[in-house]
Amino acid sequence: MVVAIIAFVVILGVLVFVHELGHFLTARRNGVKADEFGFGFPPRAAGFFQDEETKKYKFIWGNQDIQSSNTIYSINWIPLGGFVKIKGEDGTGVNEADSFAAKKAWPRIKILAAGVIMNFILAWFLLSLSLMLGAPQEIDGTQHGDLSQVKIQINTVSPGSPAESAGIKVGDEILKENAQTNFKDIQEVQSFIKEHRGQEIALNLKRGDEVVAIKVVPRENAPQDEGALGIAMSQTAIVAYPIGQSLWMGVVEVYQITLAIVMALGGIVTSLFVGKGVGADVSGPIGIAILTKQVATLGLTYILRFAALLSINLGIINALPIPALDGGRILFILIEKIKGSPVDQETEQKFHTIGFILLLILMAAVTLHDVIKYIK
Repeated sequence: MVVAIIAFVVILGVLVFVHELGHFLTARRNGVKADEFGFGFPPRAAGFFQDEETKKYKFIWGNQDIQSSNTIYSINWIPLGGFVKIKGEDGTGVNEADSFAAKKAWPRIKILAAGVIMNFILAWFLLSLSLMLGAPQEIDGTQHGDLSQVKIQINTVSPGSPAESAGIKVGDEILKENAQTNFKDIQEVQSFIKEHRGQEIALNLKRGDEVVAIKVVPRENAPQDEGALGIAMSQTAIVAYPIGQSLWMGVVEVYQITLAIVMALGGIVTSLFVGKGVGADVSGPIGIAILTKQVATLGLTYILRFAALLSINLGIINALPIPALDGGRILFILIEKIKGSPVDQETEQKFHTIGFILLLILMAAVTLHDVIKYIK
């Protein structure tokens, strides 16, 4: 459990830190001052900044209120990501050249969008790295990477089938070495089952770290779309790709995952509008922490891919045109461009405050859902 907690904190910390790093670097590149850039969340443990007169770096301890024309770089006590305080982000300093509020629409949009873009870049890096190290994949003989840990695994077990009655479970690996014959691939397993319909067969299955011996009789007359045993199988392997191929495949996977998440979100929104409620199983911080625990036991490659999925999720959520999120702030800048004048600062702030409160309520509801689900 300790390993899972550490993995959860590290993954969440990296995702948030990289997001804020995008805002920080783009702000600096566009001539906007960052008052503070911190690792972790306040209260501040320590920090440093460059003194404008001596040009030397000064160290500070604790949560001192420091006024400096240069950025304060801080380390904070709550190790969940990071934050950046951008000058003029609250609409002040419209007459100061280094203020966010003084910049034209395009630089402001770039600064706000940079966090989302960094999350997608991080996901691409993590997926590409996992493909270089070797990622789990269903194989069909056309793969060009280096294969290892080739397995024949059971994907589905039909209800009421001989397989279910014999205790065969999804995820079981059919070992190549069996009592009656040895298997090279799925086709040999299927042929063996077909040849022994109506006869008892013995299969050696690997379930976790345990080898289970199963005896089962394949049926002679199976229902339509079901085999004699009532299972579906796939051949999987850990496939490692060269660097160039991994980088390109990482791009493709980011696109595919993004498309799948956007379509799922679209389905949720559509269900809400037609009164069907949320049909998807949405997880909050507790659910993600529990998933992290499960993924952490599978190895580094699985952790990298899980972190990439969360990074894409974070990027998409922040890009939504919801007040208080990056996408919501960009929406107000676009409205400003359309109407030809800034939106009233007080009005915009009210929208962002309401959006933030609604997000907190949603997070509380999802967290409660997680607690109830996992208690059950």
